[in-house]
Amino acid sequence: MTMSDPIADMLTRIRNANTAKHDTVDVPASKMKLAIADILVDEGYIAKYDLVEDGNFKNMHITLKYGANKNDKIITGIKRISKPGLRVYANKEELPKVLGGLGVAIISTNHGVITDKEARKLGVGGEVLAFIW
Repeated sequence: MTMSDPIADMLTRIRNANTAKHDTVDVPASKMKLAIADILVDEGYIAKYDLVEDGNFKNMHITLKYGANKNDKIITGIKRISKPGLRVYANKEELPKVLGGLGVAIISTNHGVITDKEARKLGVGGEVLAFIW
């Protein structure tokens, strides 16, 4: 069966693994998911990810990050904003700030998948994919 929103599936898998205090989580890979994982690594929300080929399929093996002990979670919340049934776009003047700048908004622009801070710097808008804080 095909999945209607693979990005929401990725974010949900990360959220569930983080809540259950797992060290790693496996997610089916795509170019968009790899770009989102790059942002999560750059912003310090996940430790790393590896691309694993399993026959004809490619999976991402994501290593989650915690504080001093596993009760100190780095990812407090993660939310999908733009959905297949209701796309959410923002121009450069109305780019969202997550928790007053403490979180990160992931934006899909014509410059690629970037954070809200980078989009402000470049002066571009786009589709608001997700919030993470």
